[in-house]
Amino acid sequence: MSVGDVVLEKDFGPVTRTHLVRYAGAGGDFNPIHHDEGFAQAAGYPSVFAHGLFTAGLAGAALAEAVGPLALRRFAVRYVGQVWPGDTVTVTVQETDAAASARRSFEVTVEAVAADGHRRVVITGTAEADR
Repeated sequence: MSVGDVVLEKDFGPVTRTHLVRYAGAGGDFNPIHHDEGFAQAAGYPSVFAHGLFTAGLAGAALAEAVGPLALRRFAVRYVGQVWPGDTVTVTVQETDAAASARRSFEVTVEAVAADGHRRVVITGTAEADR
């Protein structure tokens, strides 16, 4: 692998309201902004949206697939946007360090793709994994 090479690009979705409610139950986060349309709109959002950790979990699953679940050592994210029902989530993992060291470095980009094809970045991140 060389710096900039895409190690994996993986699509998840489209995300449904059922995904949001199931994640709320699994994670114990029942903030109504994620499942109650009226509450989300009263808070200034056009609709309910996915939990940030739901989206980061998709990125983590893609990373584990790319490098192996036992090799992953560090994963950090920055949330920069929401994932809405109907969006497809695309996770891209790119090599950022080709040095012959014990660890590999990666840049992780998570985009949400709306039904109309509009793409927007919703998470940026970095990761390290054992070789």
